Order: sequence, then structure tokens, then C-alpha cells
Amino acid sequence: MGDIPKNLLHHWMFDEPEKHKVELNSLTDAGAFIMGSNMFVPQDKRNNDDWKGWWGDTPPYHAPVFVLTNQAQEPIAMEGGTTFNFVTDGIFSALEKAKLIAGGRDISIAGGANTINQYLAAGLLDEVWLHIVPVVIGGGAKLFEDTSGLQLKPLETRTTDLVTHIRYEVLHTKN
Repeated sequence: MGDIPKNLLHHWMFDEPEKHKVELNSLTDAGAFIMGSNMFVPQDKRNNDDWKGWWGDTPPYHAPVFVLTNQAQEPIAMEGGTTFNFVTDGIFSALEKAKLIAGGRDISIAGGANTINQYLAAGLLDEVWLHIVPVVIGGGAKLFEDTSGLQLKPLETRTTDLVTHIRYEVLHTKN
């Protein structure tokens, strides 16, 4: 990320939590979560058996998290109710596993962009929430790549000096 501090993307969560209560609650109020392997572990930590995620001993999820990966791994139970489960057989399998665990509650696709794009392209998302921070950091995966035919209806927009939140309903994806 060059000279830009990593926490610059997320400091709205910590510096102004009272202004973003709805968004913060939505980030963690799911019965299960799905994320890509890059969101769980950076490339340079892939061979580190001690790595347990970016969040320390108590991740913010407090529910099962299904990590899409190519490398099978035993689940990692953390404090606060988060267990990272590793899924090697694709997005549909991860979604089915998450549905079984979530018990009718929402399932949150936590990211990153490649994972979200796969679920959008497959027509499996009902809503997309964006939290846009006014900073340019350069490279990275592109959101909405290979999702032609995608139609989004804005449902809600809120902004502060630190972040703009946009919630969209997904109307249609072309498979």
C-alpha cells in the first residue's frame, strides 16, 4: 500500500463509531460469513501456520466464517464465537455450508472483490453494501469485474468526511 497506512481504509469504524452504528451492525449481524482467502490471509503469510487472520484473538464476526481457498486446512476456533472454516470446493459449496449454519439468518459475503464478483456473476446476492473511503491506494482487484448485465438499485446513501456508505439492491445479473 505504499506510504498510505492500512488503517486509513477502516478508521471510520474506530474514529466515528456512533456515526456509523447501522453500518457497523450490518457488518457483523449475520448468521454466517463467506470470504476469500486474500481477505483471511495475505500472500506473504500463506505458509505461516500461526496466522489466524487480521483481527487478533477476537475477530469481529462472532459467527462461523467460510474461507474460500485452494488449500485444505482444519477449522480455526477463535474467541468470541468466530470459527474460520476452509472451503476448497467453490462458492456454491461455501454458500450451502453457510446456509446450514446460519439457521435462516442473513449470510454476509465479507469480501474481497474477487469473491464478491463471483457471487454477483452467479446471481447469488440480494444486496451490495459499499463503504467508500476518499483515498486512492493504487492496485488491487476490481469490484464489478466480469459482472456484465448487473443492475443495481440504490436503497440508501449516507456520508461523513471519512466514508460514504451506499446500499444497493441487486436487481439482475446476467449469467
